[in-house]
Amino acid sequence: MPFYPTVLDLDVAQEAARIRETIARTVRAEFRRKGAVVGVSGGVDSALVLALTAQALGADRVLALLLPDKDSSPLSALLGQQAADALGVATMTVDITPALTALGCYVQRDGAVQEILPSYDPTQDTLKIVLPTDLLERGSLNRYSAVVSGPDRPERRRVLTPAAYLRIVAASNMKQRTRMLTLYFEAECRNYAVVGTANKNEYAQGFFVKYGDGGVDIQPIQHLCKTQVYQLARYVGVPAAIIERTPTTDTYSAECTQEEFYFRLPFELMDLIWYGFEHELPASIVAQALDLTAEQVGRVYGELGQKARSTAYLRAAPVVIGPAAPQPALVGAVTRGASDE
Repeated sequence: MPFYPTVLDLDVAQEAARIRETIARTVRAEFRRKGAVVGVSGGVDSALVLALTAQALGADRVLALLLPDKDSSPLSALLGQQAADALGVATMTVDITPALTALGCYVQRDGAVQEILPSYDPTQDTLKIVLPTDLLERGSLNRYSAVVSGPDRPERRRVLTPAAYLRIVAASNMKQRTRMLTLYFEAECRNYAVVGTANKNEYAQGFFVKYGDGGVDIQPIQHLCKTQVYQLARYVGVPAAIIERTPTTDTYSAECTQEEFYFRLPFELMDLIWYGFEHELPASIVAQALDLTAEQVGRVYGELGQKARSTAYLRAAPVVIGPAAPQPALVGAVTRGASDE
């Protein structure tokens, strides 16, 4: 199979038409819903999905929900509103901070950080958690570090213990699950469907929350890697400010890019290496085309495989245990009893 830097290029007109047709058919004919709700974050993925959904169903049958909490960047709301305004889609803003406070999200998260960084003061410091970003240079474990800083306070960084990491992630995942609840409430009030915004990078590598941003009725761009999302976003007219924004998690109080939080590589490089990994191309072929070494590509292959394996449970449907099969002896006994009568 040939490999070249443009291997992921789309026929954007054909792909956009196919996605729009699928959204319209699924929402109207299969789900029999009157319209759709889209959670809008100010990022390119949700802006693209909002545009495709509005074009498929009509702007008057789509609601864009902005769901910030106290850690969200103000820019996210501004860009999300801009995306909706450009399409003529109505918006609703629901601040989920009170719900998260009641659930203990912030207390649990901040307590876990303070276990490894006692000087962390959430009233003064900002927080993010990050992975090493030197994947191409050397192999390393996916050990997260907490990074905190504040006015007149130096940046402090500590590697998270497994227990602290799990508690921080569990608390942070409340945000996505609270957003899911809100999306479904507004959707069900209108007999609408919930349209998701996860791309292929997020779904296949496990960068989503089960029954959070993964809990939707339809995922229109789950088959598209990030660089392909950008191709379609330019085609459908997503505002330039959104396209040019660096993808962020928008989960913690400090600005944190998706690259430093999870993916460890720029998307334009990772997506091409991922194509080689999925198609089982020798690392040497991919390396030559991308001006890398086979060793560097091999490290990324290993990372992609590890993430796919360790997050497989997120993509799995619930395991349903059916009734036990009748024992042969019992079947015979029942049969004999019936015939005796």
